[in-house]
Amino acid sequence: MLKSGAEHLESIRDGRAVFIGSERVDDVTAHPAFRNAAGTIAAIYDLKASRENRELATFEEGGERYSSYFLRARSREDLQRRFDSHRLIGDATYGMMGRTPDHVASFVSGMAVNPRVLGRFSDNVLNYYDKMRREDLYAAYAIIPPQTARDPSFAEHPGKMVPSLRVVRENDSGVFISGVKMLATGAVLANEIWIGSLVPLAPDQMAQSITCAVPVNARGLSLWSRKPLERHIVNEFDSPLTARFDETDSVLVCDDVHVPWERVFVHNDPVTARTIYLDTPAHCYGNHQSNVRFWCKMQLMLGLAARISATTGADQQPATRLTLGRMASLEALLGGLIMGQIQAAERWPEGYVTFNRRYMYAALGWCTENYSAIVDTIREMCGGGVFQLPADTSIMNDPQLASTFDHYWSTPRLRALDRMKLFKLAWDVVGSEFAGRHQQYEKLYAGAPSVVFNYNHELAPWARFGAVVDELMASYGLSGS
Repeated sequence: MLKSGAEHLESIRDGRAVFIGSERVDDVTAHPAFRNAAGTIAAIYDLKASRENRELATFEEGGERYSSYFLRARSREDLQRRFDSHRLIGDATYGMMGRTPDHVASFVSGMAVNPRVLGRFSDNVLNYYDKMRREDLYAAYAIIPPQTARDPSFAEHPGKMVPSLRVVRENDSGVFISGVKMLATGAVLANEIWIGSLVPLAPDQMAQSITCAVPVNARGLSLWSRKPLERHIVNEFDSPLTARFDETDSVLVCDDVHVPWERVFVHNDPVTARTIYLDTPAHCYGNHQSNVRFWCKMQLMLGLAARISATTGADQQPATRLTLGRMASLEALLGGLIMGQIQAAERWPEGYVTFNRRYMYAALGWCTENYSAIVDTIREMCGGGVFQLPADTSIMNDPQLASTFDHYWSTPRLRALDRMKLFKLAWDVVGSEFAGRHQQYEKLYAGAPSVVFNYNHELAPWARFGAVVDELMASYGLSGS
């Protein structure tokens, strides 16, 4: 059943323990640090449930309609429908929210395509997948250990508390988990948190290999938010992206949280804790969504670069046209990589099709490597223009100041207030605290660069590449001339 935006907001007014420093936030839908972002998520629910988007954003199965990002693809047409759903959400948020409701849902849907990888817990993931799509749940995830837990010697140091989340005990009703995981992006706005381990675990890290799902308001669970940026804005005009799209990042802290057995997907199995993402379409489904979301974001940035250069007439200069043309070629390259994931889809696993994984990981690597350069290009186009504007729009409240501003800050192509609006948007992309968060986020979105390119290495057909060399060398010898 499709959920409305109002229903989603109601579902997250449930006394969750969210901390901003020492301040506890019980209702994120009303708090000034989160309410606008919560409203953005609610708008996504309304968008995909609307009559005009029904065919694009939903699918029917067993007489029920579900969000298209829960679709287990059996054809290229199904993959296209998944893409269309991601594109709808990415466009609505201008690519500025990475963990929208279609992200973790895609991971879970991918696991439900090949559940046997989860062994004795395969039925659990199928049941959870069915629950998520029936209730149209928004799940975030925390699947990385804290930095303080990545040195194995730390755990062996006498008297040191091991922070990484783990099972501390179990009984007939389920397991109990304590510890810390990161980085629960979007979790303060979600219904559920998927807890797991995407990074490889050592054979002796049995207790840490737990993979499970818990409600955000579970007893003993708290989210320690980084500084929320939405709370500190003056108004939406001056900080248009920060005002609506700060999805927040949180550290997940669990203190003896009970997880029923039916919500457990991996237990005491360090190898399977990671392979559930890679031996199913989960990682591919989820990161195809990230590719599409980045593409939407890049189109905003390309349009922004063009508008900025046009304000002074610089767009007529050959050097600027060359820069804009190069950016346009990069955007087209990414679009081709994404569409190629559908056109060159893999027939895997049996009975299903999956986005081409090589093209997906190539796009993922491209995004993590190129975001900073794209931002720098826009920064150079802005020049000192972003510093030549008044502090904020309060000048418009004074008729004399407003008149002076309009007289001296206007250009032949743009009135002063419109120019200010454009450059305030540009600053929120390249220079604000929100922009800084995105710079770090995009660079490390899927892990360190070595992790991303290791995926590319693992999937490359090295034997085929080598055979090309062997075939060529076999075609000539010493007598060849």
